[in-house]
Amino acid sequence: MRVILLADVKKVGKKGETVVVSDGYGANFLIPRGLAKLSTETSQKELARDNAAEEARQQELKAEAENVAERLGHIEVKFTSKVGKDGRMFGTISPKEIAEGLEKQWGIAIDKRKFIDRIPVNALGYTRLKIELYKGSAGQVIGTVTVHVTEA
Repeated sequence: MRVILLADVKKVGKKGETVVVSDGYGANFLIPRGLAKLSTETSQKELARDNAAEEARQQELKAEAENVAERLGHIEVKFTSKVGKDGRMFGTISPKEIAEGLEKQWGIAIDKRKFIDRIPVNALGYTRLKIELYKGSAGQVIGTVTVHVTEA
């Protein structure tokens, strides 16, 4: 029996693939649970249409991420911190605080988990951090944000 998988199934295949499975497995397990549908000419055309729509959506997301990466190249997120007698900074500035600073200061919403360099900023001056803005079938987009820490 030829079926089109609607979800990833272990040891069978990934979502969107057309696979051959035994009649009983397809009819009694995959199709009733909504994990697959019977592969017909109509369902193959529907799958091709869905794949084309998903590819267009991915291209749109990538273009949006490239736009944000371009904006991030010209942005500087500013923070102030207390400094000890020896010129060392008290505490650190975490990726979460940097993401909140981007939102407040520039209106750019970025998830804190997207930071590639997960190092906390713990020095005065300028620090550049990389952010993964998009990762998918159309490629990968990485932006760089500059963090400027001054003495309070």
